[in-house]
Amino acid sequence: MAGPLALVVVAAGWAVAIVVGWALIYWPFLPQGFSYSGTLDPAQRAGFLDALYLSLVTLSTLGFGDIVPVDGWLRAVTPLEALVGFALLTAVVSWISQVYPALTRRRTLALRLAALRGAEYPADRFDPATTAHLLSDLAADVIEVRVDFVQHAETYYFHDGDGDASLAAMAGYAVDLAVRGQTSARIEVRTAAAMLARALEDLAAVLNQQFLHVDTDEPSRVLRAYETDHAGGSRPARG
Repeated sequence: MAGPLALVVVAAGWAVAIVVGWALIYWPFLPQGFSYSGTLDPAQRAGFLDALYLSLVTLSTLGFGDIVPVDGWLRAVTPLEALVGFALLTAVVSWISQVYPALTRRRTLALRLAALRGAEYPADRFDPATTAHLLSDLAADVIEVRVDFVQHAETYYFHDGDGDASLAAMAGYAVDLAVRGQTSARIEVRTAAAMLARALEDLAAVLNQQFLHVDTDEPSRVLRAYETDHAGGSRPARG
């Protein structure tokens, strides 16, 4: 629940901060700075709750018109809050729309690795060009996941799923592919495997620096700690 809940909490925190902040601006100028509709008594509509109501209505751009600013500078500030509200909605939608594609890329890479492992085809029987292309594609996918962790760190706290859909569970197999590929007799395979190994090293470095903080720089150990963190639900002990 940590990842999805974080999205909700952060978005709600932004909204609450804006609503309360603008309410504190309006409050000292109630009721003299505003015009009220005929059904409202200005003397009874000067509390903080009324300022909060005005701020919330303005932020959501509902525009009921029962409380309207009359002071010149308030007439300028109130539409500004509405613009901020529109920007907030756009930011939240954009954020969510970027998070889930990142999760999809991570799970797709995990499923691709699981499919390769399930094929159980000896690597030395692959055509070298095919093997090099396969390892290069995996390296590119790992690089994309690394960039996703840097740009969308909150995605680390989403549950990938169990088994084949979990990159944490499948990353070790990617390391095995890179190690085996670097023992090939063909230069193109060794080059592609080295690219995959470097991509995994960079991924492990990002995971360790931002999330795991284990006392090692060895990619295989960091990725095992990543698997433990996601499989066991608790942070691995340092070292």
